[in-house]
Amino acid sequence: MPVAARARWVLAAATSVVLVATGCSSGGGGSSSSDTSKTFSYQSSEPQNPLQPANSNETGGGRIIENLFKGLVDYDPSTAKLRNQVADKIDTSDSQTFTVTLKDGWKFHDGTPVHAKNFVDAWNWGATTSNNQINSSWFSDIEGYKDVHPASGQPVTDKMSGLTVTDDLHFTIKLTNKVSYFEYKLGYIAFSPLPDAFFKDPAGFGQKPVGNGPYQFVSWSHNQEVVTKTFPDYQGVDKPKNGGVIFKMYNTSEAAYADLQSNNLDVMDQVPPSALATYKNDLGDRAVDAPQGGIQNIGFTLYQADWSSPDKAKVRQGLSMAIDRDTITKTVLQGSRKPASAWVAEGVEGYKAGACGDFCNFDPAKAKALITEGGGVPGNKVTITYNADGGHKEWVDAVCNSIRQSTGVDCTGDPKPDFKTARTLISQHQLNGIFRTGWVQDYPLNANFLADIYRTGAASNDTGYSNPQFDQLSKQADEAASVEATVTGYQQAEAVLPSGMPAIPLWYYRTNSGYSTKVQNVKFDSFGNPAWTQVEVKG
Repeated sequence: MPVAARARWVLAAATSVVLVATGCSSGGGGSSSSDTSKTFSYQSSEPQNPLQPANSNETGGGRIIENLFKGLVDYDPSTAKLRNQVADKIDTSDSQTFTVTLKDGWKFHDGTPVHAKNFVDAWNWGATTSNNQINSSWFSDIEGYKDVHPASGQPVTDKMSGLTVTDDLHFTIKLTNKVSYFEYKLGYIAFSPLPDAFFKDPAGFGQKPVGNGPYQFVSWSHNQEVVTKTFPDYQGVDKPKNGGVIFKMYNTSEAAYADLQSNNLDVMDQVPPSALATYKNDLGDRAVDAPQGGIQNIGFTLYQADWSSPDKAKVRQGLSMAIDRDTITKTVLQGSRKPASAWVAEGVEGYKAGACGDFCNFDPAKAKALITEGGGVPGNKVTITYNADGGHKEWVDAVCNSIRQSTGVDCTGDPKPDFKTARTLISQHQLNGIFRTGWVQDYPLNANFLADIYRTGAASNDTGYSNPQFDQLSKQADEAASVEATVTGYQQAEAVLPSGMPAIPLWYYRTNSGYSTKVQNVKFDSFGNPAWTQVEVKG
């Protein structure tokens, strides 16, 4: 998801990302006592949309929702291995029909039980086109999806035929075709259950959500904070060791870092580029440098006339070759990132170095030639839209300088005040030019970095890219007999992207973060998240 939300499941052999992430040394005084009644604060951003599980595919809302809700499965943050949560077991003999058995005793925060119908009703509602949920395409594997979400016109029903409730603790999922890795997807927030109360007032619920996760909603002061507290009847395997999480909104990452240093913020998302050279000395054993299944890209508005013609692919290829990734990552980003050579993040199952080919190599002469062959950049000027609250100005300026010096094309940054504003413009296709688009895995498989971003009509296809060959190869990969075959199939689909260059891969993320002296046992997973429930507030 756009540097964002999550998803889980699967075969142990398929997960290649090993999670790490303590501080640089001892981990910040883990021998101190902890107080399970105290909350800790986390650097966040204002959610783009109301807090509905099927309506968030970005970090600000996704991280909050994943703490308020819990689906059938998730991943152990320390190992990345699949673990059941609400599901007791999920059985399939053919990767097309799945029988789900729920654990008894799970409750929503309003005290009502979590039953099979709560999953089925939630998924049907999220998939139905009239409800306008941004994650609706996540349900497209399920039989009957096209009936509730037709390509045009009104839905003929509000229930997918592939979902059947057997009793309170059992339901079946039938897919249109076999999907070898479907269980990977089931931990994504869109597949969360919803209480009966949701359907009485979805809009109101989005402002005061009632979930079934480790934390329950307390309040939302827009553009300031979302406050949660520990749910005492939580039945998950990850019992909270703290009293809740306060998601604090910041206008700049520099302000967040200043608050961290003064103990007014407990855990950061990412330190700003301006602190990358010093944060390990500043924070000592409270500094975090951990692997993350994420990538930084810049995408093109292929839905606009300026970029839609086939010859503009050469221009996009040329702009990619005009970017000196190696120098920017070593200087501006202080060696905290690794230059990207593919559209899949390093460490994710199916990552194939060099998939971008020569187009991710810095070559000013070739860059200028390709841009000329493609008819030039419209107006000989490009802008890169980004969110000003995320610490992106330095690298955007560096990318623009590289493009300008290599090709003579004028390039400037176009900062928007916050992540929500930028994401709204991007997701609603209201830009013309280039935009910053980071992506953190929803599940650790190459399909997530490809099908969920570049397939025609995908929920996170922000560029408007559409390629029949890519779509066909993706479909074949989905229907492969094994996860291993799916991975290979998506590598073949990725090989189509260089010819169209819908987005430019820049570099692979790491989690460069830190925490205050008031907390301990802060460990990050490969999704770029702290293991929320395991953070301890010192007594």
